Amino acid sequence: MILNLNKKTKMYILLAVIWFIISLPLPWIINNPDVSESSFLTILGIIGIMSIPFVMLAIVWSIKPELTT
Repeated sequence: MILNLNKKTKMYILLAVIWFIISLPLPWIINNPDVSESSFLTILGIIGIMSIPFVMLAIVWSIKPELTT
């Protein structure tokens, strides 16, 4: 199924994906043998939930830039 998204929507999705990937401390978690799989999934979930407000803020500021002043 091919989604027919406009250019702005694709940009917002791309920015959200980039934010989530950059905000994850994956090298610190993956390279540490002391971190169990359950801890890894818990940390991943916490970071994902904490990133949601920042992604929403970036989208709102992209839509209405006058909110930044």
